Amino acid sequence: MNNKKRKDKKGRILKTGESQRKDFVYQYRYTDFHGKRQTVYASTLQELRQKEKEIQKQVDDGLDYEAGQITVIELIEKYISLKQGVRYNTKVGYQFVLNLVKKEEFGYRKISTIKVSDAKQWFMKLQKDGRGYSTITSVRGVIKPAFQMAYDEDAVRKNPFAFKLTDAVVNDSEQRIALTDEQLEIWMDFIKNDNTYCKYYDEFVVLLETGMRVSEFCGLTKKDLDFKNRRIRVDHQLVRERGGKYYVEETKTSSGCRFLPMTDSIYQSLKNMLARRPKVKKEVVVDGYTGFIMLDKNGNPKVALHVENEMRWAMKKYKKLHPDRPLPNITPHVFRHTFCTNYANAGMDIKDLQYLMGHSDAGVTLNVYTHANYAHAADQMAKITEFRQKTNLENEKYGMKCDGKKVTVS
Repeated sequence: MNNKKRKDKKGRILKTGESQRKDFVYQYRYTDFHGKRQTVYASTLQELRQKEKEIQKQVDDGLDYEAGQITVIELIEKYISLKQGVRYNTKVGYQFVLNLVKKEEFGYRKISTIKVSDAKQWFMKLQKDGRGYSTITSVRGVIKPAFQMAYDEDAVRKNPFAFKLTDAVVNDSEQRIALTDEQLEIWMDFIKNDNTYCKYYDEFVVLLETGMRVSEFCGLTKKDLDFKNRRIRVDHQLVRERGGKYYVEETKTSSGCRFLPMTDSIYQSLKNMLARRPKVKKEVVVDGYTGFIMLDKNGNPKVALHVENEMRWAMKKYKKLHPDRPLPNITPHVFRHTFCTNYANAGMDIKDLQYLMGHSDAGVTLNVYTHANYAHAADQMAKITEFRQKTNLENEKYGMKCDGKKVTVS
């Protein structure tokens, strides 16, 4: 038997699996988590043995050392590659996050080295660099599940991004707003009477009074309008890629498929829109859908950007003409918030409102899209106080006493 110990160039005895190449680089060969042979390299024996300790510790902990050696960027790329059948906007969001991480030194770190404190400090850096809260939220929406995947595959000990975002950064995003009755009246009167933007008045009425997502609104076709039964079918949305390609997607959630009632004003505005709809020689067909009710100057279906620009340009003109009567920035989504808030404040059953909004969760309807305000709270308080006083007077009239828990007749 050959008991000769392997040594390095300096005569130091090497352990099992260790060796030194002709170029003086040290290497260590071992069997990984999956039973495959792997090799790690180091410029010094001390560095090599430190890596050996890390490998052994992770093996003892049931972790896949090799999987933990990929970078944050490589992990995100792997995660994105496994997400098949996602919407176009989701793909755009993934690419945005990946491009952002590629610009960060953090993205080139090995995932096994990332601790919770590192993740928090990175988010704090992003905010300090001027990244908005919504942007950081988008980043977390990709990187957190990516690390969860790594954890599930035994590549890391824990998910370093499984913490509450506000524990690391300040939510400095603008609160979603709902227009007051006064603001809404000012805005819609301006649109209706403006020589340039009055042509969009009916579009704004439909958006405002249905609460539709703007992409759902753009996807409406003539077949979706049931004037006889006065209802609108919503079961898809129209999207256009940056390259100009149109396509139809399902609604944002499965609950997005719904019917919306036509009030008198919605009914009339839709009739006006169809009457003014440009005549086209050949209707555009997008994924089997045709007869879109809103067309641009080229006869192509309008998309969200068209409506957003209409509001943006109109707002710019309004600010110029009425600097003394400022309004909040108005977008299609502000209309959606306003619709939801108004009906919630009017006392509509939350499940009915959830249906109209196309939300999968009533919590979203309550917590995100409705807005309490002093005027409404004061009004409700006054009505309740009036009701109680009236009830007490009636009780006294009929000889009834209330002990706070039950009512008894004397």
